[in-house]
Amino acid sequence: MTILVIGATGRVGQHVVDQLLVRDADVRVLTRDPAKASFPAAVEVAKGDLLDIDSVRAALTGVSTLFLLNAVTGDEFTQAIITLNLAREARIDRIVYVSVFGADEAVNVPHFAVKSGAERMLAAMDAGATILRPTYFIDNEVMVKDVILQHGVYPMPIGGKGVAMVDARDIAEVAAIELIRRERASAKLPLETINLVGPETLTGADIAAIWSDVLGRPIVYGGDDPSGFEQNMATFMPRWAAYEMRLMAERYVSDGMIPPAGDHARLTALLGRPLHGYRETATRLAAA
Repeated sequence: MTILVIGATGRVGQHVVDQLLVRDADVRVLTRDPAKASFPAAVEVAKGDLLDIDSVRAALTGVSTLFLLNAVTGDEFTQAIITLNLAREARIDRIVYVSVFGADEAVNVPHFAVKSGAERMLAAMDAGATILRPTYFIDNEVMVKDVILQHGVYPMPIGGKGVAMVDARDIAEVAAIELIRRERASAKLPLETINLVGPETLTGADIAAIWSDVLGRPIVYGGDDPSGFEQNMATFMPRWAAYEMRLMAERYVSDGMIPPAGDHARLTALLGRPLHGYRETATRLAAA
């Protein structure tokens, strides 16, 4: 049977496809524009949009297991709930859904609230699903690397409590492990939630220190005030998205993203290797 990957062109989804192929899975991806998609020949490509019901129904035909990672958009909630309903209609009871760490707590942040709603649907419908709750993606630092490299400032206001940022490769590999586990199970497996975290919980000052060491020159933390960060984000993303980033940063400052005891050990046991850390990404971005 086939595993459908929705969100396959993003930072995580591309790695999910690769990890599934390594595990000899039959993979189909859904994309708006197949002509722009670049996947290995073994991957079946379906054209569609999550608000185009017919295209999603067609993509789900013959699918046994679903990976769903919704992009952060203004209509993310509608896309998520429609897709999960169509999967239920197609009798797909093997799902891996990408939520966010602390989804049920940071309810004033739109994409946290959206994912909390999708989680509640999966639980209420007794879905056979793994809910993955990643912290902030280390890979997203590509958005602020120019400020760091050109101005000597780490601008992301994450505060002094700490965020255990996670690497997209670790998210994807855990997702693939869970997809294969559910795909190859003899019957529907119960709902399960896994926090996806990084190996260290870093403050804004900690991250500035890592960049200083990597670059060999002083990098300062820009502070906890999110107003300048919001303005910077608004130069390359919609205003609503920049404001949402501000709300997310405010939650980092007030609460952090601090893993409960046992999360690190669970992930390293599941992966059979250490987690990727922040310094690795900083070194790669600096070299590039």
